[in-house]
Amino acid sequence: MSGTRYVDVRNLGVVEYPEALRLMKELQQQRISDEIIDTLLILEHPEIVTVGPRARNDGIVPPSDYASFPVDRGGGLTWHGEGQIVAYPIFKWDLEGEDSVAAIISLLEDWIILALQQCNIEGHRDNRMQGVWVNGKKISSIGLSFLRWTSRHGFTINYDTPHSRVEMLAGCGLQENTTTSLASQGFQVQREELLNALYSTMFDSINRKRNVE
Repeated sequence: MSGTRYVDVRNLGVVEYPEALRLMKELQQQRISDEIIDTLLILEHPEIVTVGPRARNDGIVPPSDYASFPVDRGGGLTWHGEGQIVAYPIFKWDLEGEDSVAAIISLLEDWIILALQQCNIEGHRDNRMQGVWVNGKKISSIGLSFLRWTSRHGFTINYDTPHSRVEMLAGCGLQENTTTSLASQGFQVQREELLNALYSTMFDSINRKRNVE
């Protein structure tokens, strides 16, 4: 039994959200059955706002000029669109230190913060909401859904989103202009640079070895 996570990274380009959701569910079942190894989907969606159960329970809806789609991952409203990296880890979380949802979220936050450091950007946590923040603004959202400790959905990093689109979205305790992009904070980082940073820091965060007895 191996104590190392091996990851199949699939860079899929632009994918419509319903198609990505279908693929995630299919891969999640395959991962549960050990037909595939842990799989990381990297992609981008055409603009859409996904609406999680927290937002639905609180009666929070996006503005009428935003397309939306209901989802079953944790959290509230999440903007997707151009200038954003979307990462969906279809992982079986069974390594050391992965014994709770909070611990897994923390591992993902660590990973994003390490990747930002490689791009000379200081990211941090904030007690207002899970995710990763830069200069007090939220630039990364995290929301997962689990079946037998195998995840689907994942996280986003806003690196250069269209002006005001993500900033105009409020909900789940966050005001407008709380979520933003790296570019709006003065950081000019290219998509490939950020992806390479995520790949190179994966081992130091979620790809940990464990002692197997």
